[in-house]
Amino acid sequence: MEIKKRCIFILSVAVISMFFLWKAYLNYQYKWISVEDQLGEISGIEFDKAGNLWAINDGGNSTEIHQIDSTGHIKRSINIYNAKNIDWEDLTQDDFGHFFIGDFGNNKNERQDLTVYKIENPIDLREHETEAEIIRFKFRDQDLGNPNDSIKNFDLEAFVFYQGRLYLFTKNRTKPFDGFTNLYRMEDYASNQKAEQVSRFKTCKAGKYQCWITGAALSPNRKKLALLGSNKIWIFKNWKNDDFFSGDVSEIDLGLITQKEAITFFNDSLVVIADEKFKGIGGNLYSYPIN
Repeated sequence: MEIKKRCIFILSVAVISMFFLWKAYLNYQYKWISVEDQLGEISGIEFDKAGNLWAINDGGNSTEIHQIDSTGHIKRSINIYNAKNIDWEDLTQDDFGHFFIGDFGNNKNERQDLTVYKIENPIDLREHETEAEIIRFKFRDQDLGNPNDSIKNFDLEAFVFYQGRLYLFTKNRTKPFDGFTNLYRMEDYASNQKAEQVSRFKTCKAGKYQCWITGAALSPNRKKLALLGSNKIWIFKNWKNDDFFSGDVSEIDLGLITQKEAITFFNDSLVVIADEKFKGIGGNLYSYPIN
């Protein structure tokens, strides 16, 4: 009996080890480059119209956007002098190449200063600093006086520009966790606004680290939406009007759970993902085919 138990234990360890090796392979087989330490907290990335890759860092860092070269180093930085980096979480751009920076991280679901900064197309910026248009907003359906954990789905780390508007995807922090990301829309110009809910989608209920949304991107042809999680990408296609969740959806397994917080499309069939450096793990850019 003891020999049998020992064999079962050894077999179990082998199976678990193979599982984690497979997950590690999935995570690192598409690694492109590592980034320098100053980019260790990347929370948003975007290619400009000339194909240059830009990145922002998470809250508490500078109010700069950084151009990344092919070796993972900073080639150029532009400071937004009238901005604050309370909790910068994502980058997107409109059809003219204007960049939007989402300062809307809201871990405690109680911020009243949610902000999006809009700047000129970086290609057109010759100086090392610029001024942003400021869009301030709140959620139309949020009761800031209600502390109930079951409704805490007003954190944000993901947005895209689509047909003249900004679309926001919540990072679910409900307790108990219900797995939904809520889709909101608002206008793209400087004003005080109230974001209105459009739809919602249940990613999964396995747990917040597997199921919450940390980044979003639209393909150049505007026919694919990618939502990023810590170890998955959800791809949406064939939606109706502006409800991205009304069409078809598929999943891509990214392997190990790392702090993946940024995604963008290089072309219609290839995405680039960044993860933050945490305890020696991450701090990389990955390129994933999504067909």
